[in-house]
Amino acid sequence: MPCVRFLISDHRHLLPRRLQKLGALVWDKVVREHQGWRLVTCIWLHAGVAHLLANMISLVLIGLRLEQQFGYVRVGIIYLVSGVGGSVLSSLFIRNNISVGASGALFGLLGAMLSELFTNWTIYANKAAALVTLLVVIAINLAIGILPHVDNFAHIGGFLTGFLLGFVLLMRPHYGWMQRYALPSDVKYTTKKYLAYQWALLAVASVLAVIGFAVGLGMLFRGVNANDHCGWCHYLSCVPTSRWSCGK
Repeated sequence: MPCVRFLISDHRHLLPRRLQKLGALVWDKVVREHQGWRLVTCIWLHAGVAHLLANMISLVLIGLRLEQQFGYVRVGIIYLVSGVGGSVLSSLFIRNNISVGASGALFGLLGAMLSELFTNWTIYANKAAALVTLLVVIAINLAIGILPHVDNFAHIGGFLTGFLLGFVLLMRPHYGWMQRYALPSDVKYTTKKYLAYQWALLAVASVLAVIGFAVGLGMLFRGVNANDHCGWCHYLSCVPTSRWSCGK
């Protein structure tokens, strides 16, 4: 089930006006009118019933496994913070459209699933199959984001945020520690609950997450247009073809 975050370019109709009043992500209001709360509220708004249903079904499919294994508190933190991360990256690159939808947060859960696989690598039996399956799902959803009227910057920002948070919040004891009472006596195991590489990934991810948010928010509220520093980045959200064009 694809999860998408919509961009609405025509602000004149009734629905966009209502979405703006309810808290949709609009660059002018966030930066010039100092309404930073829109970075959060836009996550809960959708462009219609079909958009809402698609994202909620995706949430069940993606989030159910994570919540069962790690609890709603940690998964909820990843969901919310990833949604904000997606909103920040979207605002840095997109100025002339309204953005609404939960898919930045949903991509954060996908990113967290990927980092959880890496940091808990020793406990998985079918490592290659799990990795390939997850990468295919991520690639398909990101590819959908290059269509017009889809906010792929929110997807990418949410994914990167969730990927880093997964190393921080979803670390589990490694296989040798969990099976220490079940292993045969001639099999060596370690008494350490977590391995050194897990702590290293947690430390690096924590630093990168803090730096990323600090830099992103600093650039956003200074009114920096990230497109001025990356001339090709707009292709990450929409690739023009003979069938459609991409308005900036």
